Amino acid sequence: MSMPKGSNVAVPTAALRVELGRRTGPGVPDADASALLLVSGKVRSDADFVFYNQPAHSSGAVRHEGKSTAGGQVTDTLLVDLPRVEPEIETVVLAASADGGSFGQVPGLYIRVVDDRSDTEVARYDSDDASVETAFVLGELYRRQGAWKFRAVGQGYSSGLEGLATDFGITVDEPQHAAPPAPLAPPAAPPAPAAPPAPVRLTKVTLTKEAPAVSLTKQGGTSGALRVNLNWQVRKQFTGWAAKLGRPVATHADLDLDLCALYELSDGRKGVIQSLGNAFGALHQPPYIHLDGDDRTGATASGENLTVNLDHKDAFRRILVFVTIYEGARSFADLHATVTLQPQYGAAVDFSLDECTVPSTVCALALITNHNGDLVVQREARYLVPERGVSPQRTVDHAYGWGMNWTPGRK
Repeated sequence: MSMPKGSNVAVPTAALRVELGRRTGPGVPDADASALLLVSGKVRSDADFVFYNQPAHSSGAVRHEGKSTAGGQVTDTLLVDLPRVEPEIETVVLAASADGGSFGQVPGLYIRVVDDRSDTEVARYDSDDASVETAFVLGELYRRQGAWKFRAVGQGYSSGLEGLATDFGITVDEPQHAAPPAPLAPPAAPPAPAAPPAPVRLTKVTLTKEAPAVSLTKQGGTSGALRVNLNWQVRKQFTGWAAKLGRPVATHADLDLDLCALYELSDGRKGVIQSLGNAFGALHQPPYIHLDGDDRTGATASGENLTVNLDHKDAFRRILVFVTIYEGARSFADLHATVTLQPQYGAAVDFSLDECTVPSTVCALALITNHNGDLVVQREARYLVPERGVSPQRTVDHAYGWGMNWTPGRK
């Protein structure tokens, strides 16, 4: 049952799943969840702001887990582990920001707090009075006499995420291009003072079916490291339904997804980056792509990560980032997955995968191509179904015409 604005309710001191939900459709702006950890109404530093460009708090108490779409409904999720919230933190503000419009154009906006252990809803607030606001504080978790409560707030901002963030003490800046090297100081010059911490960068690009591509060059991503992150969740509320229909049911305990990449260099060399066969690549020599590790849960804040060295962008002809199911499920059904490409300079690029309705064990995520020095990211989000006896890697190779020879491998 939805709470009225201003009301509060006790919540268990446990790991809570906070879901920002809305209906989707043509012309509906995107909406993003965020959280601010406050002492006396302000953040202690910019690190107390958790959102799409800064998805995990250093304490591990709050993390942004990304979006999922199903049945015309979009859900953006935060995980708040209350036992891990530092003692000095008094309030965790739960907010939303609109991208490409105002909340008056967002139907069915709500915030829902769920006990992550039992999957039981403990609080819900439905916002039905939005108009020109582009950011909202929908609710807050706060301490009261040693216990935690949730309050339905419903306070809007017409100045967007930037206005909301600065109101709570965040320093905000736009992305900058890489600065040219500073000239050498004369021998007698005193040492330069330490640079202040970099301001929080709020800009991002969300790829959709309608707008599936973006130029990294035009966004400022021309050098440094490009981090490609895959994060996923199991759709817990659907597992019983899936079991009744005989569909495979996955859990974090047994599910192992592998982030991979096919690459083709400008000199014609081709290869694959994957944990299978320990083909982790290299960052400072060809192929200038490195797989950071093998996350077997997806439940961590880090997920699986590839790093691409954009200082050698002219060495690339194309890179196809894809994901395979190594074990734990027979398809991507009932999984939420979010892909984020974060260049060292420039705006983050993200997108969610659509619901999987085919028996797919491999999904092409993003294709990065070099167009005369301009790196373009294309959202693929393409579920592929291998033929009997054909590996996921060979399947994605055939679909994109890579033309490689494959042999069996193992971790």
